Amino acid sequence: MRHGDKPETGGPEGAPSARIVQVPGEPYAMPEMLEQELGEVLDYWDGIKRHNNDIPFWDDVQLTALREYSDILMMIDVFEKPERFRFGVIGRSIIERYGRELESHFVDEVARKAPFDYLPYQASATVQAGKPTFYHHVAMNSHAPDPAKSYLRLLLPLWGEGHIAMLMGAVVFAD
Repeated sequence: MRHGDKPETGGPEGAPSARIVQVPGEPYAMPEMLEQELGEVLDYWDGIKRHNNDIPFWDDVQLTALREYSDILMMIDVFEKPERFRFGVIGRSIIERYGRELESHFVDEVARKAPFDYLPYQASATVQAGKPTFYHHVAMNSHAPDPAKSYLRLLLPLWGEGHIAMLMGAVVFAD
C-alpha cells in the first residue's frame, strides 16, 4: 500500500501514522507505506518520468500540479564537485517550522534542526542512489515523543544537464 488507506499500525504517539519498515543496509530507504501527502508527491514524481527513464527531468516538474501540497514541498539545487545543495523553493509550513526564510541558502549553512536533521546526508544518499529516499524523525521530550518536532521527509531525484541536478522534497509534520 503506498498511500490513501490507513495503515494497520500507526507510529509512536505523536508521530505521523505511517508504518516504517526500511530495508536493512540501505540508508534512508523507502518504507513499505507512505503517509498520504508523501505518497501523492511520489506518485506525481513517478508520473512525470519520460519513456523508460528511472528519474524524471527537473524541467518537467510543474509545482502548480501539486498546488494542494505547496506548503510541504521544497526544491533543492544540486551542485557537483564539490557536492553541495542549495534551497530553492520552500513551502510555507517548512519555513514556519524552521523559523526563517532559507531560499538561496546552502543546506550546509543552516542549523541542523527540525525539519532539516540529517538533510545533507539524505540529500547525498539520494544523489548517490539515484532514487527516492525517506527520513523519519521522532523527537523525544522527557522520554515521550514530541509531535511539535517530529516529521517525515521524502527526497526525490530530478535529472538535468547530464546528472541529478535537483531534488524535490516534501515534509509532513506529526502535529
